Amino acid sequence: MKKAIIAIVALTIIASCHANYDKAPSGLVYKIFPGKGGAKLSTAKFVKLDIEYIVKRRGKDSVLNSSFGKVPQYNPIDTGAGVAYSYMEILPKCSVGDSVEFSLSADTLRKRNINLPLDIFPKGDFIKGRLKILAAFTTRDEIMADINKEQQKQKLKEGTTITDYIAKKHYNAQKTKNGAYVVVQDGGSGPKADSGKVAMVLYKGYFINTSQVFDTNMDSSRGHVGAYPVRVGMHGVIQGWDEALPYFAKGGKGVIIVPSDLGYGPQPNGQIPGGSILVFDVEITDVKDAPPQPNPQAQPQQRR
Repeated sequence: MKKAIIAIVALTIIASCHANYDKAPSGLVYKIFPGKGGAKLSTAKFVKLDIEYIVKRRGKDSVLNSSFGKVPQYNPIDTGAGVAYSYMEILPKCSVGDSVEFSLSADTLRKRNINLPLDIFPKGDFIKGRLKILAAFTTRDEIMADINKEQQKQKLKEGTTITDYIAKKHYNAQKTKNGAYVVVQDGGSGPKADSGKVAMVLYKGYFINTSQVFDTNMDSSRGHVGAYPVRVGMHGVIQGWDEALPYFAKGGKGVIIVPSDLGYGPQPNGQIPGGSILVFDVEITDVKDAPPQPNPQAQPQQRR
């Protein structure tokens, strides 16, 4: 009886939170807050928007991912069945300048074959979303020009964040050819981690704005220890690492600061939000020659 009462109270709270909200054919709960009468998206082919996803954790809202203050998101406007139960379903109802709030049930997403781990999104969980429609486009050339403009703005903004961080930490940093920064605290004395070599790397990665650690192999807190092998310059890791590791030799230690365009870019990657500037403490425990690659011409022919 007690569990039934709790369930009824929970449903009442959810219903009250969604008062005056609309429901799409798929069941998506949403509300459109009109802007200043911008162009209707029903006549456009592409949309530019800021979007944020939020979950409640330990009694407070926690941002899963957000493009606000970063590079906006760009999407084609799609009215097909494949966009059901997503914000894309309601875009044709919107205009430029509108804001939208929506709510996604974790249980419904699982029924639609979206893989949400139960330990992170338990049964009965809801993901809240909000978005702001910034612009609409009719041609691919228009949208590509706008993307390039926004990327340049973000690059300048991140550059200021990084240089302020370096000044605050009193780092003597060197800039790589494409904009990562390397702080060599100990250059090492063995062979250099040049392109094509295999560098064995201990690392601790954290966000520049919060110092929250998202991964490390320097201790067992993330479930793995031991140096990580990197074949330098072969695009097996983020570009910021490929450019920064040659500044070290075996035994070297330092810090690598990676802007988002040399890291994971504007899209989220696991627990790393899109547009994140990343900082890595690194130690190069060894540098070795890479094993020879097999010669495809020397491989035996398969029988037809």
